[in-house]
Amino acid sequence: MTKFRSPELARLTPLAQLRAGRLPLRLIQLFVGLTLFGLAMAGFVRSGLGLAPWDVLHYGVTLHTGLSLGTVVIIFGFLVLLLWIPLRQMPGLGTIANVLWLGVSADIGLALIPEAHGLPAQLALFVGALLVNGLGGGLYIGSQLGPGPRDGLMTGLHARTGVSLRLARTGVEVVVLVIGWFLGGIVGFGTVLYAVAIGPVTQLFLRFCIVELRSESPAEEVRAPAS
Repeated sequence: MTKFRSPELARLTPLAQLRAGRLPLRLIQLFVGLTLFGLAMAGFVRSGLGLAPWDVLHYGVTLHTGLSLGTVVIIFGFLVLLLWIPLRQMPGLGTIANVLWLGVSADIGLALIPEAHGLPAQLALFVGALLVNGLGGGLYIGSQLGPGPRDGLMTGLHARTGVSLRLARTGVEVVVLVIGWFLGGIVGFGTVLYAVAIGPVTQLFLRFCIVELRSESPAEEVRAPAS
């Protein structure tokens, strides 16, 4: 039996990403992935069991501003992109799409998904959202059109400071989690479960979602799911 081997992610400049072929397929995959990711974000909110660290911050800000969750996600996406400038990071088409569409799909999800009542329903919704989140992340990362703004911030810190990627990610997410918690964001069992499970779940889906490109650029290892 032949063992399945997925393509690898290519290390490409934003322009090379667009020239690497299969663009219509990759664009469709990108927006399907971002839509699923945003719907999963809404599912976590409706489960009431806890949010991902960045979403704890996003939700906390919504409580104090009256803005929709999606609007806050978009605003913070642009703010994080500004932090890319001193890190000399270049956004790809997928990065910009992430900033704009993720928040829209999150608000659509909040309009469609009812609040879960009772622990069994909450757990079912949370686990379902976790799987959808992992699939969405795998699809949009696998489209190879650029990282999300938050993941790009972490990889940029790693590249420019020499701090390990794991430490950069942990440090940033702890900071935003604490700020979001003080603002009233939803922190709970689900926050811990998300932190532990999202990496393996996304990796599981990603191996089937990477679109093979016409490029001779060296491949890069998948370190962490985007957000």
